[in-house]
Amino acid sequence: MHFTDAHQHYWRLDRGDYDWLTPQLSPLYRDFEPVDLAVQLNSCGIGATVLVQAAATEAETRHLIALAKQHDSIAGIVGWVDFARVDVGGRIVRLTQEGGGVIKGFRPMIQDIADPLWLDRAALDAAFDELVAADLSFDALVTPRHLEPLRRRLLKHPGLRAVLDHAGKPDITGGVDSPAFDTWALQLELLARETPICCKLSGLLTEATAGADTAALDPYVAHIFACFGPGRVLWGSDWPVLTLRARYEQWFEMARALVRRHAPGAEQAVFATNAQRFYRLGVGD
Repeated sequence: MHFTDAHQHYWRLDRGDYDWLTPQLSPLYRDFEPVDLAVQLNSCGIGATVLVQAAATEAETRHLIALAKQHDSIAGIVGWVDFARVDVGGRIVRLTQEGGGVIKGFRPMIQDIADPLWLDRAALDAAFDELVAADLSFDALVTPRHLEPLRRRLLKHPGLRAVLDHAGKPDITGGVDSPAFDTWALQLELLARETPICCKLSGLLTEATAGADTAALDPYVAHIFACFGPGRVLWGSDWPVLTLRARYEQWFEMARALVRRHAPGAEQAVFATNAQRFYRLGVGD
């Protein structure tokens, strides 16, 4: 069985455009390149990955395109473009053409944008319309405060293929008895019921305390599957951000155990075919 990692990153510090990546994040403040992940992919049976942008520049997207041309494991790229530019449609077209088919979608770094209602801005309509027209996907990098405006945005573009990164980044450190859990759970349910968005089973360990086990993640994963069902959940590693909490193989095995518990019989879908279908990867055809 060959699996697909629907969410991972590479970066090279001397490129200089990773605004969020500072020396204070010392475990991540170094280069992470394909050679650093090759052994883990092989040991877990990962035959393909989706490489996701980590800098808010078109230059980084072009860097990722160059990597994909050198490494067959990269089956698709989620790039970046400024959604608010008046010429955003042309920029999406150009980057997609430069990618030669490897660009599968785009991701604005919404979690880092100061305005929590950014997604409501009419100036973004052209970007989302172009994604629909070009059959490209939208990765929603958001936190719980963005889930309601995200739902409003998706309702404006019913033809948009969208996926929620890291399940909307719930505050797992607070636990299920906190008001934050109730707010996240309700907004996730509404989002899943009212729109066709998919959800990535990724990034959860980073939102939990160090040393968190499957029991800590269990109620969150249960709710993800209750809302989206096994046909709309994609597994991703979020490597190398994952390394703040666990090794690649550890999260892979934790996620497999959680999927067996909450979506028995759906391992192939969650770890492979859902991502291949959503991102139009053409893997295993």
